[in-house]
Parts: sequence; structure tokens; C-alpha cells
Amino acid sequence: MGQNGGKGRKRNKEVRGMSTFDFDKTAGDSQNFIFATKGKNKKKISATEWPVVGEQLRSEGWEFDFTDFNKVTKGKPGPLMPKLKNQIKKFGNKNVFILTARAQESAQAIYDFLKSEGAEVPLKNITGLGNSTGEAKAMWMLEKFAEGYNDMYFVDDALSNVKAVKH
Repeated sequence: MGQNGGKGRKRNKEVRGMSTFDFDKTAGDSQNFIFATKGKNKKKISATEWPVVGEQLRSEGWEFDFTDFNKVTKGKPGPLMPKLKNQIKKFGNKNVFILTARAQESAQAIYDFLKSEGAEVPLKNITGLGNSTGEAKAMWMLEKFAEGYNDMYFVDDALSNVKAVKH
């Protein structure tokens, strides 16, 4: 059953809620870029372009540098910032999480930005997966379920991530 005793399978358990927000284009927004290199060729790709061109460039042999995403550049509230603030106001911030495809090194910058917007999420509740797949987010949510969370709110701007978590 693992080290947590399999709480997710326990019947008649008390409700344990959590709220999980993606960062980019969801709780917050910033102007960060992916830098792609292939030989002597270089490209600067915006976060908005990435989902459209990323896989194609990867298949063409481009290499990527995501370190710009360790910062929040020209940060502004995302469309779900009011919902994030409402969840914190209503339930406190102990069970509010940020789950991002950014690297874990971005957690401090995200924390600082959210705090500056009046939406403080504990630093330990900000997880950078360093992985943009829906499966990675779904596995993280499954771990939370195994920890005993059973009323789980999840929001992400990528429909493929929402579908993966729902599945």
C-alpha cells in the first residue's frame, strides 16, 4: 500500500479538499521564452507558441533551453487569479497548490509573484514538474489522492492536461 497506508482507497473517509492551479495562462502570466538551437540557428519561442511548435521543432532536432522560465518576467494575474484568491480566502492556503510544467527552480519566483498579488501559496505547495505532459500532472494528482485528498479541484489552460487528470 505504500508509505501513506493507501488512504485513497479507504471507504467512508472524511472529505479532504484541495485546489490545484496551473501557473502560466491560469493563475498568473509572464513574458518568458524558450530558446531553441540547431547548429548555428537560434529561435526565441514564446510560451504561447510553444504548444503549437514545440513537438515539431523537437522532431527536427532542435535543442531547448527553458531556464528563462525560472523567473516571472513582467508578471500579471492570469484569468484564474480571482478564483485562486477566493479559494485562499474561503479555505486558507494550506491545501492550495500550484502545479506547473516549469522546472522546480521557478517555485521561488512564482511564490514571490503570487505573494505580491495578495495570493500567497506556501512555497512547499508550488511544484515545478519540469515536464509539460498531462500524464505528469495526472500522476502528481494521483499521489495527492493517495495522501488522502478526495475532493480535488484542478484547473489548467491546456485541455489535454485537464483530460489527463480527469481520466
